[in-house]
Amino acid sequence: MKSNPLRFYIGTLLNPKSDEECVFLPRGVLVVSGKPGEAKIDAILSEASARKRYAGTIRPSNTTDFGNALIVPGFFDLHFHWVQDEVRTLPKDSLLQWLEKYTFPAEARFVDPAYAKAKAKPFFKRLLQAGTVGGAVYSSIHECALRSAMSEARGDFVIGNVLMNMNSPSALTQTEKESLGLTRKFIQKYGQRFAFTPRFAITTPPQVMKEGARMADQAGCFKQTHLSENLDEIQFTLSLFKKFAGLEGVKNYTEVYQKSGMLGPKSLMAHGIHLSEAEWKILSKTRTSIVHCPTSNAPIEEQGLGSGLFDFKKAQRAKVRWALGSDIGGGPILSMLDVMRSFVQQNRKSGQRGASYVQALYRATGAGASILGVGDRAGNFRKGKDASFVVLEIPSLKGIQSAEQALAAVIEPLSKKRDAYDLLPRAVSLRGRLSWNRP
Repeated sequence: MKSNPLRFYIGTLLNPKSDEECVFLPRGVLVVSGKPGEAKIDAILSEASARKRYAGTIRPSNTTDFGNALIVPGFFDLHFHWVQDEVRTLPKDSLLQWLEKYTFPAEARFVDPAYAKAKAKPFFKRLLQAGTVGGAVYSSIHECALRSAMSEARGDFVIGNVLMNMNSPSALTQTEKESLGLTRKFIQKYGQRFAFTPRFAITTPPQVMKEGARMADQAGCFKQTHLSENLDEIQFTLSLFKKFAGLEGVKNYTEVYQKSGMLGPKSLMAHGIHLSEAEWKILSKTRTSIVHCPTSNAPIEEQGLGSGLFDFKKAQRAKVRWALGSDIGGGPILSMLDVMRSFVQQNRKSGQRGASYVQALYRATGAGASILGVGDRAGNFRKGKDASFVVLEIPSLKGIQSAEQALAAVIEPLSKKRDAYDLLPRAVSLRGRLSWNRP
C-alpha cells in the first residue's frame, strides 16, 4: 500500500494550548501527511529535529519555507451574520435602531435566490482567505440564502436561518408554521450542519423556540441566539415574555431561554454582557456557551454598537465556556485578528488584567473548536488533527522570545488600519489544501 505523502511547512510555529500556554517555535516545521483536503498533522518539530527524523525525505519539491512568518492554527468564529456583510461598516447607534435602519433592509434582499447566490461565493472565499476555517453562522430567514451559504462555506461551520415571527418588519416575518416547517426541512437535509437559530427572544415566541429546540436536540444540532447584548433589549424581552403563559414569573433574560428549551451543551449564546449571578449559574448548570464579540460590542467611535464589555473573568469563575466571534455586521472586520486585538485592547483600557494575545488566540482557535464539537480534530497542532493553518507575515523576530510578543508584533501595527487584517494572511491551509491570499 502506498503511504501518505508528506509535506513540510517551515516558519515560526505558534501552538495554542490554553489561555496561558502557547508553544513558540522559531524555525519550526509543521509536518503534514495525506492528500489536500484530507491532510493531517504528522508532527511539529524544530527544523534541526525534522531534518534528522525525516532525513532523505525533506526535499524542495515537498517543502514550503515561509521564513520567519508565523504559522498558527486556523481560526474559529463562533458568531457572525453572513447576510450582514453589506452593513458592517455603516454608521451605528443603538442595537435596536441599527437593526431597523440598516440590517433588516439589507437582509430582506436575500429573498432573491440569484442575489443570495451572488453574495455567498465571494463572502465565503474572503472568509477563508482571512483565515477562518470554522464557526457558527446566522443566515437570513430565507431558504435560498441558507442553501447558498451551505453550498459555499468551506470548513467546520454550522449554519442556521434566523426565525422571526413577531416584532419584525413585514418583509422579514414568517408564520410560526413556516419557521418550524423550514427547521424540520433543514434538519432533514443538512443534519448537524444546521443550527436552530431564533434571531433573539424578541422575534421568536416561546412555543416556536420550544418546538424547534426539541427537533434540534433530537437531531443533535446546535442551537444559537443572542443573549443580554443591550440593556434596552433585556427590558423589552422581559416585558414581552412575562405576558406568555408559563413565563409570568421569569426573573431574567437567561431564564426566558431556559424555559423555552434553548439552553444546553450545544447552545451558543452571543454576547452575554449584562448577566446577573443567577444567570451565570443557569448557564453553568446547563453547560451553555457564550460567544464574546468584542469588535461588535466596542464603543461606537470604534465602529461597534457600544453595548459594553464582556466579563471573561466572571465566565471563568462560573465555569462557563466561551470563545470569540466577529459578529459581522455588528462587528466591522471579518478577520479574527481584529477581534483578538479588540479583546486585548478593550480589557487593557478598562483596567481588566489578564487579557493577553495568547489567550485571544486560544479563544479564537482551540476554545472555539472545542465548543463547536470538533476539538478532537481541530484548534491546534496536535498530531492527527486537521492540517488547517494560517501564515502571517511578521516584520522581524529580533528581540521576540515568546508567542505573546510575536502576536503583538503582527497585530498591533495594524490597529489603525483595521481593513488590512482581512488581507494579512500570506496563505491559508484547510486540511492541507492551500488557499493563497497573495504571493
